Amino acid sequence: MDTTPDPLIGTLLDARYRVEQRIAVGGMATVYRATDTRLDRVVAVKVMHPSLAQDAEFTGRFIREAKAVARLAHPNVVNVFDQGADGRSVFLAMEYVPGRTLRDLLRDRGALSVRGALDVLEPVLAALGAAHRAGLVHRDVKPENVLITDGGLVKVADFGLVRLLSGADGVTETTSAGTVLGTVSYLAPEQIQPGLPTDQRVDVYAAGILLYEMLTGSKPYQGENPMQVIYRHLHEDVPPPSLVAPGAGAELDAIVAAATSRDPAARPYDAVELLAALQRVRRRLTPAQLDAEPPASARRSPLHPTTEATSVLNQVERTSVLDVPTMMLTRPRPYDEPAPARRARPRRSRKPLIWAAVLTAVLLLVGGTTYTLSGALYAEVPAIVAQTQAEAVRTLDAAGLQGSFTQQFSETVPAGQVMATDPGVGARARKSDPVRVTLSKGPERVAVPALAGKSLEDARKSLTTARLTPGTVTEEYSDTVAQGAVIGSAPGAETQLAVDAPVALTVSKGMRPVPNVVGMTKDEAEKALKDAGFKSQTAGLNLFGTGKVTSQTPVAGQPAKQGSTVTVTFPFI
Repeated sequence: MDTTPDPLIGTLLDARYRVEQRIAVGGMATVYRATDTRLDRVVAVKVMHPSLAQDAEFTGRFIREAKAVARLAHPNVVNVFDQGADGRSVFLAMEYVPGRTLRDLLRDRGALSVRGALDVLEPVLAALGAAHRAGLVHRDVKPENVLITDGGLVKVADFGLVRLLSGADGVTETTSAGTVLGTVSYLAPEQIQPGLPTDQRVDVYAAGILLYEMLTGSKPYQGENPMQVIYRHLHEDVPPPSLVAPGAGAELDAIVAAATSRDPAARPYDAVELLAALQRVRRRLTPAQLDAEPPASARRSPLHPTTEATSVLNQVERTSVLDVPTMMLTRPRPYDEPAPARRARPRRSRKPLIWAAVLTAVLLLVGGTTYTLSGALYAEVPAIVAQTQAEAVRTLDAAGLQGSFTQQFSETVPAGQVMATDPGVGARARKSDPVRVTLSKGPERVAVPALAGKSLEDARKSLTTARLTPGTVTEEYSDTVAQGAVIGSAPGAETQLAVDAPVALTVSKGMRPVPNVVGMTKDEAEKALKDAGFKSQTAGLNLFGTGKVTSQTPVAGQPAKQGSTVTVTFPFI
């Protein structure tokens, strides 16, 4: 609990509310626990920051919040009892909710199971749905504004940015050029861009972000500063939560995708429709799917604490007024700007047919376990393996998908044919994301390099560089290749081989040595020399052929070219 000295603690506001403890600090106001001395009950007093209290616009928001919430009678909405001013303190007296915020819970647990996320989001949507049907838009839905009581009751607080739906088309005022009011991580694109109308679907968008954050433990858009986050809201789709938390499954991926569509017409019309879709999905999930712990779960505390009071938020993203560069806001919009005629339609006729198609597709079970989104956000990847690129393009186009083609060598698939897709055949793919298609380049072949004359070590390096494998090594005598050098390879140079194929090497042993024939008879010496590849000639007188060689030239062991003559000497007999 924050113990920083606060001048309001101990004071009596409006001669009625005794301020006792600071429990939360936001971007526009501070919330205190107080006692209503007139009715002797604990309340929460929300006091506008003094720097804003002098601003008539912000003061008007406080008064508007009190009047707006007073119109709601819902168990999941924090009640507002009173509104007043005492000197520089403009305040609201509200229902005190002992417990903690959803931000506290996420900070503690990291991420929630599907059951835990739905247990929180469903009452949030019920509260927002009541507001939407009463003609109110919250405009600042975020974990800091979702309170969880000691008994597990979920309540939505802080309608400080509430707007009344006005006009025949039921839309609110548009965003002022260059100014963004709210919490950037949860702002819908139309809240950021100047000139666009906003309605209850900005709350639907924020609820989708909230669901993503509860399932994954992190916000979908991160950035070093608010401008980077705003840019991503305008130009990027929220990724499927199952990429981070596989247990979320395709059903909740579809809910998040529909709720956070950058085109408001593709979202559920209001929180009531989103809640109905969420409840239908929940009924189809198994207990194992509902209770699977997400990867980001810290599992350090129960969902509903029983003793911890609402904490001071020291490191949270607060509601703020941001001056956004006009250049950023005037970039191409992520969806077509609504035509004036469309904005002028009666409210009921504006119910988007796109959302109805998405919802219908989400709730169709295939084989009892798989959901499809044909004609909406998702399509099933068709079988295109073994097709040519042109054939694959036509097949994907017929399924409402597009391909991103790359090439890869294959020993089994002919060149030019599809060898694989990502996602695989039959898998669900977002229509906005290309299917990664791998085309075969046919078998990869590399040429055997010229190795003759190289040392054995250099020849082996050359083969490795050429992505071939040095094979067996044999040695042979050579009159032309120096000892230790490569005579040749098998297969020979320039032969095309598969990558890593072995190549045998023949290495020179140098010239053949002359054999030792001293002590042999004439016939024995001639045969030995002939077998070694040499010729012989006789010196001395060996009339009877029974004498034995007494010497030879060249001497035994001396290298000599094959076919050269060796002179053998006999005694005079």
